[in-house]
Amino acid sequence: MVRSDRQHGNTEDSPVRTVTIKLPDSLALRLKQTVARRRATQSEVIREALEAHLAAPSPGSYLELVGDLAGSLRGGAADLSSNKRRLSGFGR
Repeated sequence: MVRSDRQHGNTEDSPVRTVTIKLPDSLALRLKQTVARRRATQSEVIREALEAHLAAPSPGSYLELVGDLAGSLRGGAADLSSNKRRLSGFGR
């Protein structure tokens, strides 16, 4: 459903959509407390939190996170991940 910004307090000039979410009780309580403390609407608090979350830089994939470590170990077995004999007893 698309609604007018002026009707719902959005300061942007684009239409807004209504989205329904389910929250665990603990998160709903934190939202309620934040709304009361800030004297804001639930929509305002949720929009600001979502904007901040989506604007934050993505940490990337695990490979990107540890990419500088790839090849940093010397002297190990070259076939460690592909040779089933080397995995014998692993995890026991």
